[in-house]
Amino acid sequence: MPAEGGHTRSTLPATAFAALDAMVRPRSVAIIGASDDATRIGGRPIAYMQRQGFAGTILPVNPNRATVQGLPAFGSVGALPAAPDVAIVAVPGEAAVQAVDDLGAKGCRAAIVFTAGFAEVDEAGTAMQDRLVAAARRHGMRLLGPNCLGLFNASINFYPIFSLSFEQGWPIPGNIGIASQSGAYGTHVFAVSRMRGMGTPVCITTGNEADVSLGEAIGWMAQAPEVEVICAYAEGIRESARFTAALDLARRNRKPVVLMKVGRSELGGHAAKSHTASIAGDDTITQAVLDEYGVVRASTTEQMLDIAYAATKRVYPVGNSLGVITVSGGAGVLISDAADAAGVPMPPLPEASQAHLRSLVSFCAPRNPVDCTAQAVNQTELFPQFLETAAADGGYGSMIIFLSQTAGSTTLSPKLRPYMRAVREKFADRLWVLCGIAPPEKVREYEQDGFLVFEDPTRAVGVIAAMGRYGEAFAAAPPQEIVAPAVALPATTPTEAEGKRILARAGIPAVPERACASADEAVAAAQSFGFPVVAKILSPDILHKSEIGGVLLDLNDAEAVRAAHATLLARAAERAPGARIEGVLIAKQIRGAVEMALGIARDPVFGPVAMVGLGGVFIEILKDVSFRRCPFGEEEAERMIRALKGFPLLDGARGRPRADVKALAGALAALSRFAAGADERLLSVDVNPLLVLPEGQGAFAADAVIEVEETT
Repeated sequence: MPAEGGHTRSTLPATAFAALDAMVRPRSVAIIGASDDATRIGGRPIAYMQRQGFAGTILPVNPNRATVQGLPAFGSVGALPAAPDVAIVAVPGEAAVQAVDDLGAKGCRAAIVFTAGFAEVDEAGTAMQDRLVAAARRHGMRLLGPNCLGLFNASINFYPIFSLSFEQGWPIPGNIGIASQSGAYGTHVFAVSRMRGMGTPVCITTGNEADVSLGEAIGWMAQAPEVEVICAYAEGIRESARFTAALDLARRNRKPVVLMKVGRSELGGHAAKSHTASIAGDDTITQAVLDEYGVVRASTTEQMLDIAYAATKRVYPVGNSLGVITVSGGAGVLISDAADAAGVPMPPLPEASQAHLRSLVSFCAPRNPVDCTAQAVNQTELFPQFLETAAADGGYGSMIIFLSQTAGSTTLSPKLRPYMRAVREKFADRLWVLCGIAPPEKVREYEQDGFLVFEDPTRAVGVIAAMGRYGEAFAAAPPQEIVAPAVALPATTPTEAEGKRILARAGIPAVPERACASADEAVAAAQSFGFPVVAKILSPDILHKSEIGGVLLDLNDAEAVRAAHATLLARAAERAPGARIEGVLIAKQIRGAVEMALGIARDPVFGPVAMVGLGGVFIEILKDVSFRRCPFGEEEAERMIRALKGFPLLDGARGRPRADVKALAGALAALSRFAAGADERLLSVDVNPLLVLPEGQGAFAADAVIEVEETT
């Protein structure tokens, strides 16, 4: 949000989301277009609410009937005895617009618009949707939809929805909320959850999002006692302020969000000119935002529900690691591979603990995974010793017990289960997962004992990794509040030299350099800096100079500089004949530095996003980069840098001197403040390379491009 003198991150209070209470937790509901036929769109909500016992007042509006499904009907909105908290609108086209206007005039606080044929269809539909929203806003109403399936809140038996999914069963008790832009997919998640025995008391589908967005649905759940775990489905994020505020509130309230985001596309417009934009793409930036708030992303329905199932245990390990007790060496290898791929460490047990376990079963493999062999489950009194030793001595945040068919054995499982329950209760701060095969009733017993149960250990490792990510997000200190001073951009895209002067004022120093109009000036500049030097063509129209041979290195004397000056002008005339040439840039050539790249891309939803990665000509090939929304401070900048696969190059790998990571982080944070302080005319920034010298010697921009939208 704009702040005096610059910009900061936006936040919204929980009360902003509680404003949806009238829509999700009402005391009265009107149905505009109410039908006596319980199978029609205008009839299903009434039938559902009566069937399940909604305690509020149901007010059907139908000018052609005295009663609807046994309830008194009203001929118009104006005839209603009182203003309802919320109304369902199930009438077509312009009648829906009129209904919303009438409801607002009556004092209704919210409307759920089933009606389709709006912005999802054509320009005429878009215009009609604009009138619908204008009618709602005239009266201070909130609007869900249009073109939405509705919502349900089973905790109060409120069903303003026309989904067929309830023909197969009603929501069961639980604490998982579903927020979905797609009505069909949202209720699909509900139905699959119910089949898996998972309770989803609240589901909100947002349709066209003419008013209430996915972010607001998530935000309402983040502050609602009905919901502890949030499943979300998004096809595209239409606005950022409420979305990020909702994710922030969920994190602060320790409510995990698992999101399925479909659709992958690259940023358009300026991607061809900006390295950062061409690497980023909408999906990469969305992922960076999700990572910022500790949201775990799912790629399948199964994965989403696995994560939600695990999150209902409310155990989120910090500094997560995995200990494994298995009766199968092969399963131990499978789990180890999965843990390595998921980034979950599996440190070995201390040597003394391993020796103790060998004293119990001499042929066990006690390192981690701990293969206790079939001996420890046949000689059942040994089994709890393996469990307790691993849990007590390994310090693991998560534990897997792989029992395979033994978990369902009618002879062994009754003996093992009390031992397992006792150890789990003793170490209740750990996340405990049983991998085994058992009948459904036996699985429920293990779940009642506090275990997550999976047949597939790979899926188990996936949820363990996710719970660790939530733990780290919930334990993290609140983000530092960063104020970005306002930035005055030039009227047009500046030259490299001017761009670096602008960035230097923002806190990103440049390599010593000078713009030279003649060969004599170039020689004088080189002599003042000391040889060797670099010569580069200087033009606002040639953003990537290396592509036309516009950069010459290792110029060691005056004659080399004179020759380079002539060569660059000739190449520019030949290879970029229409470009404006402002001379040649002479810069001090720095040796012994690590080349890094910094950049800014402007996302249409999330605004300016900063990038850091290994620099040079291979950045778009390797794509070893980190992204983060702007602005942020030095601590977050350093986390981005350390997340790079190539970070060892900065950290003294193979005898190299340690690079000045502190200076690099300072430059990255300064760039983020610059981007946040600039207005929307800032299209992109590329600093490549940024030369990072050994520790304590600084980091300097050797090349920079600032692309701005020209003012008219």
